[in-house]
Amino acid sequence: MQVVLLIFSEIRYPNAILLSLEVGFIMANRASWGSKLGFILSVAGSAVGLANIWRFPYIVGQYGGGAFILMYLMALLLIGFPVFISEVVIGRKTQTNPSAAFAKLGGKGWGGAGKMTILTGFFVSAFYSAVAGWILGYLVEAAQGNLSSFASTESVQQHHLSLMDNPYWGVTFHFLFLLSCVGVLMLGVRNGIERCNKIMMPLLFVVLILLAIHGLMQRKASEAMTFLLTPDWKAFSMEAILVALGQAFFTLSLGQGTMVTYGSYLSRSENLLRSCIPVVIMDTVVSLLSAVAVFTIVFSAGLEPNSGPGLIFHTLPWVFSQIPLGHGVAVLFFLLVVMAALTSEISAMEPTIAYLIDEKRWKRSSAVALCGVGAFLLGIPAALSTSLLKNWTFHGMTWLDWMDYAATAILIPLGGLVAVLLVGHRWGIENALKEMGEGAGVNFKTKPWISDYFWVCIKYTAPLLIIFILINILGFI
Repeated sequence: MQVVLLIFSEIRYPNAILLSLEVGFIMANRASWGSKLGFILSVAGSAVGLANIWRFPYIVGQYGGGAFILMYLMALLLIGFPVFISEVVIGRKTQTNPSAAFAKLGGKGWGGAGKMTILTGFFVSAFYSAVAGWILGYLVEAAQGNLSSFASTESVQQHHLSLMDNPYWGVTFHFLFLLSCVGVLMLGVRNGIERCNKIMMPLLFVVLILLAIHGLMQRKASEAMTFLLTPDWKAFSMEAILVALGQAFFTLSLGQGTMVTYGSYLSRSENLLRSCIPVVIMDTVVSLLSAVAVFTIVFSAGLEPNSGPGLIFHTLPWVFSQIPLGHGVAVLFFLLVVMAALTSEISAMEPTIAYLIDEKRWKRSSAVALCGVGAFLLGIPAALSTSLLKNWTFHGMTWLDWMDYAATAILIPLGGLVAVLLVGHRWGIENALKEMGEGAGVNFKTKPWISDYFWVCIKYTAPLLIIFILINILGFI
């Protein structure tokens, strides 16, 4: 399939007409979104995940509230949105999976870079499912009333350890979470992914707004909002800037083939910018609302906002035990996180499925089954990293920590970097801007500042900042 796609860029093979007809037949029968709204909600579902609801609140707490939020918004403009639009443009232009898409625009050697992003998405789906399984387990615990009746912070930690030390608990919920994702993916792009996100994303916003309103009604809500909205420039440091850059990059599901794949299901007649801008806005709104919901209830319990990664497992269950309607709030909160994790997980698995369908000619059911089984097996060590395998370490990291580090420190930034290099330097920024204007696109002649923004960010700003992130994560800064 990869060789077939190269016909369009370099006519050098015999029987080119037959091969081109074959590609046309495949593209005509390829899955697509049923509507613009379906694309927006599905891409937003991919972007909105644990990075928004879990990670964003605690890093805001660690790095000074409002000051960090301002840095994060700047980072979205400089790196997040340019990389995001680059990946969607690649997908919509080529109408195929990342491997063939990279090869079609950049040449045969770029196909390997596309395959790397597909493998990254599959790798992420394996350990992400293990973590999401813990969240699903906590939802069950919340529903049973086990997360809103603690007498001390020590009992919260003890309960957490008892769950994490149970290997059957971790693997079982890893399996159940992945099984639910496989069920959605089996139904296809329109009937599965799109329909799921049309239900889950509005429901997610409803739950999040209810939590935020509940938090704003707490007695110390004004203190929480002051913390979030008042910049503390004493926290303005190089470390905070690097964390903001990294959060802006990772929160949009970049560098793992997802946005290329989702973009390939988008019609050429759609207005690309009007389809993509709402995704970034929704992703940002979820992050900010999550911070409001979390900090208003944390402040109401008299706790510090900088509790770090343990916020969701240690701090919040104690808060739920102290506030009115704690049982209901706990259920809503973990339901919110499970929904966000589900929509992100199915998007991480889809690039592998699209590759098997496009290039290996597999049926969707077979591709989904293989991807699901593979992700489950690869994710088992991550699910056991707090129990049977907790003493197994590699350079001081557990299996889960190592998988997370390999993906976030190396594979995902590299995936984003090759995407902007392909668009900005190999395929060419002029061609990319032309593609953005296809269909009901924006007129860059009447709005030249838009093309100038993409020109500078895709060619220079985003690649340099990604390299900066890589250097930082690998410990050179």
